[in-house]
Amino acid sequence: MTDKGTLTKVPAVTLGFWIIKIAATTLGETGGDTVTMTMNLGYLVGTAIFLSLLVLLVVWQTAAKKFHPFLYWATIIASTTAGTTMADFADRSLGIGYTGGSSVLLFCVLASLALWHWSEGTVSVSTVSKPRVEAFYWITITFSQTLGTALGDWTADTSGLGYEGSALLFCAALAIVTVLYYRTSISHVVLFWAAFILTRPLGATVGDFLDKPLDHGGLALSRPLASVVIAVFILIAILVIPQRAGVHPGASAAETS
Repeated sequence: MTDKGTLTKVPAVTLGFWIIKIAATTLGETGGDTVTMTMNLGYLVGTAIFLSLLVLLVVWQTAAKKFHPFLYWATIIASTTAGTTMADFADRSLGIGYTGGSSVLLFCVLASLALWHWSEGTVSVSTVSKPRVEAFYWITITFSQTLGTALGDWTADTSGLGYEGSALLFCAALAIVTVLYYRTSISHVVLFWAAFILTRPLGATVGDFLDKPLDHGGLALSRPLASVVIAVFILIAILVIPQRAGVHPGASAAETS
């Protein structure tokens, strides 16, 4: 306990949080593609691998008594990598397509948030301090990571913007969310989830830009090498950027934050 409230199991939302989050989503894209494409294991096997790893890490994270930076970010990376393979499996192997996949996943994210709010009265991450709330948190995050992959692919391919154009689009959207955060009275909880969702397609398009062939608008970098470089960056960022648990100041404060 602190004099301000109970420490949560997730990090405080700072600039450092968003830097690592975007890098983690980029690693999710290149890492997922490494297993499914470069290693040629396919989307179904890749999904089975990363979804199993995600479940194990979520169980470990939930069982932990306090916030552990490396465990938390490992779970985030597992969720974004599983999101990559699941979205690709649905969009390509099942033939749903980017538009259909994005629509279904958007519904899943909104449904998860609605159930969370109905159960707890808030969807603020400052309340993630007990197993039931953690379950909602990780389910919502996994759906949002999967949605982000589908959105990134949809804007880059279906809409014709390409990887650079899509990255600029999502950067602009995040800039608008930032302005709304500091200049308006719109709920910070709503804006957090908007930013959280938008960072995923940004990472997906950056990851695709790094590893896709030149004739597809990418840089044709080695997926495994790109994944290693991004992973090292994340490791250094976790060590250098101060990591602290967020604080749950109480239900009323969380709901109005």
